[in-house]
Amino acid sequence: MASLQYFLFTSLLLFLCSPSLAQQSFRPKALVIPVSKDASTLQYLTTINQRTPLVPVDLVVDLGGRYMWVDCDRNYVSSTYCPARCGSAQCSLAGANGCGDCFSAPRPGCNNNTCGVSPDNSVTHTATFGDVSQDVVSLQSTDGKNPGRVVSVPRFLFACAPTFLLQGLASGVVGMAGFGRTRIGLPSQFAAAFSFHRKFAICLSSNGVIFFGDGPYVFLPGVDASESLTFTPLFINAVSTASAFPLGEPSAEYFIGVKSIKVNEKVVSLNTTLLSIDSEGVGGTKISTVNPYTVLEASIFKAVTEAFINEAAARNITRVAGVAPFEVCFSSSNILSTRLGAAVPSIDLVLQNENVLWRIFGANSMVEVSREVLCLGFVNGGSNARTSIVIGGYQLEDTLLQFDLATSRLGFSSTLLGRQTTCSNFNFTSNA
Repeated sequence: MASLQYFLFTSLLLFLCSPSLAQQSFRPKALVIPVSKDASTLQYLTTINQRTPLVPVDLVVDLGGRYMWVDCDRNYVSSTYCPARCGSAQCSLAGANGCGDCFSAPRPGCNNNTCGVSPDNSVTHTATFGDVSQDVVSLQSTDGKNPGRVVSVPRFLFACAPTFLLQGLASGVVGMAGFGRTRIGLPSQFAAAFSFHRKFAICLSSNGVIFFGDGPYVFLPGVDASESLTFTPLFINAVSTASAFPLGEPSAEYFIGVKSIKVNEKVVSLNTTLLSIDSEGVGGTKISTVNPYTVLEASIFKAVTEAFINEAAARNITRVAGVAPFEVCFSSSNILSTRLGAAVPSIDLVLQNENVLWRIFGANSMVEVSREVLCLGFVNGGSNARTSIVIGGYQLEDTLLQFDLATSRLGFSSTLLGRQTTCSNFNFTSNA
C-alpha cells in the first residue's frame, strides 16, 4: 500500500513539475512588497504569497541571504509544490551541495533523489541541510507610485528547512527571504521571471517597502527618491560569510568600500588595513538587515566613539552611563531636536573619494532609550570581528538603497527626512 501511495505521489509530482505552465500576458516593469519592523526582535519582516492555494508567508528580510527558505515541516500544504531532482537544472541554478534521500513518506521537504543546500539562520548563525524546492509565489506589480496587478512566478525556487531553524526569529515568521547575490536570490529570480533589470531597492522603517526592478520609487507627497542617489561600487568578498557553505563559494552579501570615517567632518585615526577584505575574507564593510545596529570592530569602535564623545562634549552634551547594548549614551536635556533627528555630530563614511560620503545624521545615529537618555546606536563587535564594519538596520532607515546586480553598484540617498518624506510613505493603496 505504501509503495502504491509513493508511486501515485511521484507520478503526481512529475505531472506538476512539468514545465508546461502558461506564460502571463501582462509583464510588469517592477514589483513591490511591504516591510515592517518587529518591535521585540528589531527584525525586518515581509510577506509573500506562496503555494496553491495561496497563503501569506511571513519572512525575515535577509539582505545578504542566498535564497528564500521556509519551514516545510509544519503546515506546508500545496498542490504545486515540487522538489528539485538530483542533476536537474534547478539544482545547478541553486548551487546545490549534495543529493539525498528521505526515509519516510514523501512530503514537502522530504523526498528521494532531491538535491539540497544549506539554509542559514543568519540571526543565530545556524545552518542545516534542506531540499531545493519550487512552488508558486505571487506579489504585486508597481509603476513605482502605487501597487498594481498581482503577478505570479509558477516555479519559484526556495529551500525547505526544518522547524528548529526558526529559533531566534520573530514570532509568526516561517523562514527568511534572501536578497543576496546568487542566481536564486529573490532579486535574480524575479528579474529573470519578468525580464526586467537586475535591480532592487530597499527602504526600511517601521513600515517600509522593497522594490524589485528599476525606479521610479515614489513616496508621498510625490518625492521620487531614485532621482537623488549617490553611487558607489559593490564588492564581492571571495570567501562566503554564511554559516555553512561549499568550499570556494563567494559571499552573497553586499560589501562597499569605506576608505575612512569622519566625525563632525574631522577624519578619525584608525587602522585602515581593517577596511579592506583580506585573502581569508576578513575585514571590509557590508550592509546588513539582520543586524539591528551598526557593528564596528573593537579598535574602530574605540576610535569613532572617542571622537564622537569629544565632539559632543564641545557642544556641552553630557555623557551618562551606557544602556545595553550601547556603551555610549548622553543626557537628552541639552540635545536639540531637528528635522534630521537629534542635533549631534555627524558621522561620515567616506567611500571611493572625498566627494562620496554616506552621512549619518542624528535620526540614524541616536537611539532614544528613555525620555532622558539618547545612546549612540553603534555596538562593539570585538577584536576578532569577521567583517570590520557591518552597517545595520537602524542606520539604513528612511534611506533608499538601490542594489544594481548587473553593474555591481549601490545607489544610496541621503536621509529622506531631509526631503520631508520617509520610507513609510509609499502609497500601498492602489489607484488602479
